[in-house]
Amino acid sequence: MSAVTLSDIVKRFGDFTAVHRMSLDIPEGSFVTLLGPSGCGKTTTLRMIAGLLDATEGDIAIKGRRVNDVPIHRRNLGLVFQNYALFPHKTVADNVGFGLRYRKVSRDEARKRVAEALELVRLPHLSARYPKELSGGQQQRVALARAIVIEPDVLLLDEPLSALDANLREEMRVELKRIQQRVGITTVFVTHDQAEALALSDFVVVMSEGRVEQVGPPAEVYRTPASEFVAQFLGASNILPATARPDGAEIALDVPGFADLTVPAERAPHIARAGAAKLVLRAEKLQLTEPGAPEDSRHAIPAIVETVDYQGQSARYFLRAGDHQLQAINMIDETPFAEGAQVTLRFHARDCAALPAES
Repeated sequence: MSAVTLSDIVKRFGDFTAVHRMSLDIPEGSFVTLLGPSGCGKTTTLRMIAGLLDATEGDIAIKGRRVNDVPIHRRNLGLVFQNYALFPHKTVADNVGFGLRYRKVSRDEARKRVAEALELVRLPHLSARYPKELSGGQQQRVALARAIVIEPDVLLLDEPLSALDANLREEMRVELKRIQQRVGITTVFVTHDQAEALALSDFVVVMSEGRVEQVGPPAEVYRTPASEFVAQFLGASNILPATARPDGAEIALDVPGFADLTVPAERAPHIARAGAAKLVLRAEKLQLTEPGAPEDSRHAIPAIVETVDYQGQSARYFLRAGDHQLQAINMIDETPFAEGAQVTLRFHARDCAALPAES
């Protein structure tokens, strides 16, 4: 059963169309992320599901019930926003239990559910404190407990981690996935952060300019992008012009000035006939070695390091291979290759994907 169904949803603001004919089924109990850059329509879509915005066209259903005309307080949804929206004059326990007061929950039952929700987010010892006495991560957990305690049909999260520093953000990402899996609640998560989307999601919905570019499990979307936008936005990719020749279970690719290689057909599902295409090679799949390193089964391309972006445990290299500008991300054993160094780029054809030229 679908927890949320969007059918040909359109949202216009005057002459501007923010969401174009979007259709989506969100399975019960799943964690689905709407991913894309600012202005792509992901938050607008979330706000339409919540009832904070009305759809211009199309239908929205929650657990099979059309809710276009149902106000937000009758949709039984849990909401967590970027700024948490906690009441500063209420204690943690009162903040968490706020929504239960309007659902005819008895005082004893409310007290029990608040305690359970705080236990779930690992904050039972802070129930008597006020928001100003909490860290950013603790406030985020309180907001999450408040959303879950009402036992919503769907949990909606609008960039709830974006206000946290990098280390705390990673910690809360793990916590959020733990809580969602334990409760089993259908969750729709909005972010522009690719790492969050890949780490948290059962399904990723990649959006651009109000349109859905691709929907699928994180590994599928990452390994086999449906468009150049997806390949570039979800990670770092080298995209080179090529000529494709499908041949059953394989597709031969001729990449001028780079390599001739053969990729599995499942890595190029949108190429149906011979012609112009694009090779997609992820930056982390391109390994730098010394020019004299022993040969192996990988393709080997000579290149020059032009720029090094040192990142501690890894480095991003910007390279020139013939007429091609490339980038590679490699782990560092001791020191990175220096700018100007002659290197050999090695990669497996099986790690490549291909797209039609018009993508």
